[in-house]
Amino acid sequence: MRDALLGLPVKDRDHVVVGATPEQMRAQGFVPVGKDFPVFLHPVSHEEYALARTERKTAPGYTGFAFHAAPDVTLEQDLQRRDLTINAMALEEDGSVIDPCAGRADLEQKIFRHVSPAFAEDPVRILRVARFAARFAGFSVAPETLALMQQMVTQGEVDALVPERVWQEIARGLMEAQPSRMFAVLRDCGALARILPELDALAGVPQPPQHHPEIDTFVHVMLVIDIAAKKERGLPVRFAALMHDLGKGTTPSEQWPRHIAHEARSVKLVEQVCARLKIPNDVRDLAVMTAREHGNVARAVEMRADTIVDLLERCDAFRKPERFLAMLQAAECDHLGRTGFEDKPFPQASLLAAALSAAQAVPAGAIAKSVTGQYTDRQAERIQQAIRKARVEAVASVKLL
Repeated sequence: MRDALLGLPVKDRDHVVVGATPEQMRAQGFVPVGKDFPVFLHPVSHEEYALARTERKTAPGYTGFAFHAAPDVTLEQDLQRRDLTINAMALEEDGSVIDPCAGRADLEQKIFRHVSPAFAEDPVRILRVARFAARFAGFSVAPETLALMQQMVTQGEVDALVPERVWQEIARGLMEAQPSRMFAVLRDCGALARILPELDALAGVPQPPQHHPEIDTFVHVMLVIDIAAKKERGLPVRFAALMHDLGKGTTPSEQWPRHIAHEARSVKLVEQVCARLKIPNDVRDLAVMTAREHGNVARAVEMRADTIVDLLERCDAFRKPERFLAMLQAAECDHLGRTGFEDKPFPQASLLAAALSAAQAVPAGAIAKSVTGQYTDRQAERIQQAIRKARVEAVASVKLL
């Protein structure tokens, strides 16, 4: 309903059934989904049909609810349990809009406003509001809703969120059009400090103005993830962009605005975040590599050929070239995500991609056969040295172009 009124493509249609029982739904061929919710799949379209229901808070966190679904529950009562007014509208079969919470007015004014005080019973709603901010340009959180979200954080509701759900919402928010808005909302209500304190710590941390005109490290990271979104990069690249500078949040203030060895500190913090939120391995590995190597990528034009080969080997680029190229994408977003740098070229990425291609073209098998003699540990070492020498020469020829 919301997306249709905004003129956006409607990807999913959710149906609310009033005046029916689960037994009646099954009798008509609807297939129940799960054990906790009165939700059914249509026997032909497989769209979701949910019985109108009310809910009651029974325990902390987002799972502590008891649901009541019965034929006497009205559509208006069902809509009253929704999170935001813009999500509490329904479309009748005759095309008329049911809008008991004035959601259409808030949609026109681009406001996220909670439906009722029951919003505070589910901490996932904080993450959803933040994600909606990343998706819908120009929308703002109503002052009273932001105050309620802040109260929820203070009362510890956010601390009851399970890691998998936090990651699910963050991942979805990163894939929206302007992911920085998600983290801005989370900071405004205080939730970022509870779910991603390592990222929150970057706010107010200065950087050298000659390299970072935006100065504030948090601002820089937000610019970087928005560049990643603008370039339509995949989730692993966007998450790597989000995590790449975490170490700057632990730089002693007396060293500001310099951040000596922040890459090594970033790696530890990225690993910490990924373990806590149970990030998928492929996403974690790219984020760790980007945190460790983005500074080296930025210096690629000045690197010797053998140092570039060191980088390729360290990144396991010969076995996993796609991951290395994804890391170059994240490093490019880091370069562009600075005030005034949005359109500046980043030749380092093309140089390193070409270097990898040239090194991959080295005929390792033929070189191995050319090293004669009985196979021993010493001969294996000679083969490795010969292959490396050929790769360095191949990379050197690329650097001369």
